[in-house]
Amino acid sequence: MKKRPTISIVISVYNEESVLELFWQEILKKVKKIKCHYELIFVNDGSTDQSKSILESFTQKNPNVSILHLSRNYGHEAAMIAGIDYSKGDAVICMDADLQHPPAVIKSMFDKFIDGFEIITMIRTDNQGSNLLNKIASKLFYRIINKISPVNFQINASDFFLVSRRVADILKNEFRERIRFLRGFIQIIGFRATSIEYIAPSRAGGKSKYSFFKLVMFSLATMASFSQVPLHLGIVIGVIFGIVSVILGVYSIIMKLMNEVISGYTTIVVATTFLFGVQFFLIGIIGQYIGFIFSENKKRPIYLVDCITRFSKK
Repeated sequence: MKKRPTISIVISVYNEESVLELFWQEILKKVKKIKCHYELIFVNDGSTDQSKSILESFTQKNPNVSILHLSRNYGHEAAMIAGIDYSKGDAVICMDADLQHPPAVIKSMFDKFIDGFEIITMIRTDNQGSNLLNKIASKLFYRIINKISPVNFQINASDFFLVSRRVADILKNEFRERIRFLRGFIQIIGFRATSIEYIAPSRAGGKSKYSFFKLVMFSLATMASFSQVPLHLGIVIGVIFGIVSVILGVYSIIMKLMNEVISGYTTIVVATTFLFGVQFFLIGIIGQYIGFIFSENKKRPIYLVDCITRFSKK
């Protein structure tokens, strides 16, 4: 008799007390309909509300539940990595607890895995919980990164995905970067992959932990980690202004030979100010890359686990 596969579901949690009970009810209903063994790994990413006590109550209700309590808030990507590191299933699903990643599509993801796919990315066709500004920013992010990166990323791919055990082990052992973009990592690994479209509903409770500023900074870091094109800007701009300076030099010599008076005070001031701005912009880009190198060389842990809570008979 063929052994039934085990699926690990990693759920990142940060101050989600208002939605955890509802999520618990929904996830149990959906996974029990799948013909497989399962484990639920909740990663408490340093929550400061009542999320910890709510999560620990789940371990008394179901022996398939484990809770990883991180020592502090390390961020969403680190929480997902922690869950993947501790997972044991033949397939691993990463998702959020706010119900914007609907548990109803888990069966479709698992069916694709049974069909032989090792990576299933989830593509949002609509995000009902996002405002217009964030939607525009998301489209702009993917347009820019696909222009400057050698990899063509799927537009509107989310942090809701399934990977096989082999891919999970690769993420665990090889992709240990401090600047992380998991939905990007799984798209550059290779292997047999497919995608499923879904509509992300509004949050069932609480509020988003990503401000617009945090999303912008995360996007800039991601672009830099997947492309070296920003570093080439200095060469391109240098060549352009080198050509311009030659043209201006030839023009000035001709005007001098023709005894024409050249008035260039305003031009000099504007050009100098503009060039200083460009120079500091390029220094900032170089500093960003140097900061990444510094962060990687320190090799500090991506996360630290405070304690693990599992089912125990009273």
